[in-house]
Amino acid sequence: MTETIEKSIFREYDIRGIFEKELNERSVKLIGYFLGQKIGRDKIVSIGYDARSHSPILRDYLTSGLNAAGCKVLDMGMVATPVNYYSNYIDFDGMTTDASIMITGSHNPSEYNGFKITVNKSPFFGEDIYALGDEIVANQNLIIEDNTTKIDIDVKTPYINFMVKEFSHLKNFPQKIVIDAGNGVADTVITDIFDALNFTYTGLYLEPDGTFPNHHPDPSVEKNLVDVKAALAKDGDIAFAYDGDADRIAVLTHKHNIKGDQMALLYAMKMENPTVIGEVKCSQMMYDELERRGAKTIMYKTGHSNLKVKMKETGADLACEVSGHIFFKHRYFGYDDAIYATLRMLELIHDGIDLDKEIDALPKVFSTEEIKVETTEEEKFAIIDKIKELLNNPPEDFPKILNIIDVDGVRINFEKGWGLVRASNTTPVLVTRFESTDEALSKLYELKVNELIMQAKSLL
Repeated sequence: MTETIEKSIFREYDIRGIFEKELNERSVKLIGYFLGQKIGRDKIVSIGYDARSHSPILRDYLTSGLNAAGCKVLDMGMVATPVNYYSNYIDFDGMTTDASIMITGSHNPSEYNGFKITVNKSPFFGEDIYALGDEIVANQNLIIEDNTTKIDIDVKTPYINFMVKEFSHLKNFPQKIVIDAGNGVADTVITDIFDALNFTYTGLYLEPDGTFPNHHPDPSVEKNLVDVKAALAKDGDIAFAYDGDADRIAVLTHKHNIKGDQMALLYAMKMENPTVIGEVKCSQMMYDELERRGAKTIMYKTGHSNLKVKMKETGADLACEVSGHIFFKHRYFGYDDAIYATLRMLELIHDGIDLDKEIDALPKVFSTEEIKVETTEEEKFAIIDKIKELLNNPPEDFPKILNIIDVDGVRINFEKGWGLVRASNTTPVLVTRFESTDEALSKLYELKVNELIMQAKSLL
C-alpha cells in the first residue's frame, strides 16, 4: 500500500520534508501539478535548486507535474535562493517568469529538502500552501506521467553583473575579507563578484556539497562559526558566513558576532527616515534606537514570507530577522539576499562606518539566544493558546506585565524587558527568547515564563 502523503510538509512559509519519505516521486509530482494549476496554464515557471544530491531528482519530479498542468518550465540549475528570486525580475530571450520555485532544505540536515515558492513576485505561503496541501491529500492517487521538458536558462551571469555594477564603487576594497559558504551554494556567485571587484578574500568550504562535510550550514549557531572565526583572527578584517541556500548571513568582526537586528541598525544609518520591519524576536533596543534616530518601526511575524509580504504592504525600506535574514527594498527588490547584504555591509565600512564602535555604543541589554523547548507538532500551537489564557490571570509571583503582543506567539513586555514564546513553523518546538536591561531580571523573566510553559503543557 502506498504511504499517505503527509499534510505536515505544507508549512507556513514553504513546503519541507525528508527526501523519499515525505518528498518523493508521487508527492512532488502532485505538488508540481496542483501548484501549476494555481499558477495557470501557459505560465512560465523558473526552477533552481541547492547543493543536496536529491535536489535535481526533485527538480525532475516537479517539472513533470508543472508540465502536466500546462506550464512552461525554465531550469536555472544549482543556484543560491536569492538568485532564484532574482529570476522574477529579468527577461530570458523575451520570456519573463510568472513564478519561481527554489528547491532547498536551507540549513536543515542533508536528508531534508523543500520548496520556496514565489508567484507574481510575491511569496506563495500561509493559507495558499495549506490549501494546496489539502488539494493534494484529497487527490493523492492521481498519476502524473514523466515529462521533464524544460528550457535551460542562465540567471547567475545577470545576477553577478547586477551586483558588480551596483557596487562598482567598492572596487579594490582594501580590507581582508573571510567568507564561509558552509559547502552551501553561496559560491555559485559570490567569488565571481568578489573577483570582478578585485577584493582580497579567504574562502572556507566554498565547494557546494549537500552532505555538509565540514559543519552544519547554519550561521546562527555559534559552534558552526569556529573555523571562520579562526580564519578571521589569523588574517582577516571582516568575516561573513552563510546558510545552505545563501539567504541568511552572519557578520563577524574581531569583537562582535553582529546579529540580524543589530545589522538593521547599521544598514539603516545610510537611509533617510526609513521604515524598518523587525520580527517578534528582535531586541526592543533595536526598535527604540531606530525610532530615536527618526525611523519608523513595525513589529511583525517571524518568517521570510511574512516579512516580504509586510514589506510590500507597508512600503518598508528594510526588514530583518535576528537569525540573519535581511530584506532590502531600499535600492533592491525586497527579498532576503545574503550576498547583497554582504556587499551593503562592506559599503558601510567603505563609507567610514566603524562597525565595532557602532555596536559598542548601543544601549546595553542582556539577551538570551533562541532557546528551544521540545514539544510536538500537535501540541505546539495549543500550548501557545493555553499560555494566553493563563496570562489573563497570571501567578502572583509573575513579573508585572506592561502589555502583551500576540502578532506571533506571545511577547510579554515587562517593566525592564520582555519574554517571548512562539511556536516554530518549521519544527516541533517552542522558541523562547528573553531580554532585559538588568541581567538578573532577564534570568527571572526566563524562569517565570518557563514555569508558565510547564503549567500550560500540564493543562493540555
